[in-house]
Amino acid sequence: MGRLAGKVARRCGCDDGVGMDRIADGALSLLFKYTQGQVVMGILMELLRDMFARRGAVQVSAMEKDTRSPAAAKVLNVGGGSKDTPIPDYFAGWQHDLLDIDDRGAPDLVCDARELLRLEAAQYDAVYCSHNLEHYYRHDGLKVLRGFVHILKEDGFAEIRVPDIAQVIEAVQVHKLDPDDVLYESAAGPISAHDVLYGLQSEIVNSGQDFYAHKTGFTPRSLMKFLKEGGFQHVFLAEGVPLGVHALAFKMEPTAKQCALLELSLS
Repeated sequence: MGRLAGKVARRCGCDDGVGMDRIADGALSLLFKYTQGQVVMGILMELLRDMFARRGAVQVSAMEKDTRSPAAAKVLNVGGGSKDTPIPDYFAGWQHDLLDIDDRGAPDLVCDARELLRLEAAQYDAVYCSHNLEHYYRHDGLKVLRGFVHILKEDGFAEIRVPDIAQVIEAVQVHKLDPDDVLYESAAGPISAHDVLYGLQSEIVNSGQDFYAHKTGFTPRSLMKFLKEGGFQHVFLAEGVPLGVHALAFKMEPTAKQCALLELSLS
């Protein structure tokens, strides 16, 4: 420090003691300011480096967010009773929401399907409705279908499964069955023609609820007409379904991805 002050003094032409002291004090002051400046600059540089690092991290985070896999598609299972009851394998990996009027099966939504218009619109990619549509009077069934259209996205679809009344009547005639005779065996036990026509009697008795009764019936032709009345523009029927009608109903023409998923041919 003294040598630095001396150099400054000699360059200023001051060799006396007083001058040397003043110049030394000035040199110290300059040095202090210089050092402060260096410290401040260092802090500023650190702040700038940190700021740009954070900005880069945010940009990387945004890029990672953009490249993440899209959210899982969503299917609403209407009237499925319980998630223990299987739904088609092609819904594997989808978000599976169960809606039912009966809370015994722990549904995600306890709701009458006739009230679907009260739910948020365009939130589901698919609706799965197996052996439920026949539980409504025809005019109420139209409310259910219009609710399906409401909650489905624009490119969404509904899969509908109902008993085929024409096949049931034919089987009763051909095999000379009484209404209470067993028509076929199911996971729920033996099913009679009466069960198919009017609702599973054991379920009605055990639940004490008449909403398990059947209030209408369908054939392939009548179901297709009904779905179009409900607001679906494109309807496809499966062939060769024993005692049943299976339909895929779309709000718009199905996409190539949907055709591949559902093994659906448009030709």
